[in-house]
Amino acid sequence: MGTVTLGVSIAVPEPYGSLLQERRAGFGDPAAYGIPTHVTLVPPTEVDAARLPAIRAHLAEVASAGRAFPMRLSGTGTFRPLSPVVFVQVVEGGADCAWLQQRVRDEAGPLVRELHFPYHPHVTVAHGISEEGMDRAFEELAGFEAEWTCGGFALYEQGPDGVWRKLHEYGFGLSGVPAQGGSRDEPCGSRDEPSVRA
Repeated sequence: MGTVTLGVSIAVPEPYGSLLQERRAGFGDPAAYGIPTHVTLVPPTEVDAARLPAIRAHLAEVASAGRAFPMRLSGTGTFRPLSPVVFVQVVEGGADCAWLQQRVRDEAGPLVRELHFPYHPHVTVAHGISEEGMDRAFEELAGFEAEWTCGGFALYEQGPDGVWRKLHEYGFGLSGVPAQGGSRDEPCGSRDEPSVRA
């Protein structure tokens, strides 16, 4: 069956998911339109395609134990000079993200993954571009603010074209059995109207 490259993340909902994607493209990041705006839980990981059913079951189990939590983004940060990344900071919800990523990468599960750096939840807005572009991203999004209620996370696969596509969404607190006449998957955003300020 070969291998697939997977990632697990929390989507940044509209309207600011698209807003940050547009800004990322405007700073000169060629990968912007191939990467939905997100907070990473598991970075790109190559796995045997035959493990997908076990991975899906594991993610459903993790999600069923989770509960919705508030997420708030505010201002910018950077990993430079260690890594060529500028990001929007997660100022609320970070501890919940850390708990989730630990559960998803559990040693007993099918998505065990060592991290190159300590886990730090963030929303990348520039990666591997010119220093000028990085500086622009850092300065121009310094006043960015957004908040929403996170109700779940999603599994993504990177295609041969480099584009990340959603395979499945996992809503918190839901059993692995779909409700009668409904779906167990709900989007990460809440039904409440999100607020944003850029």
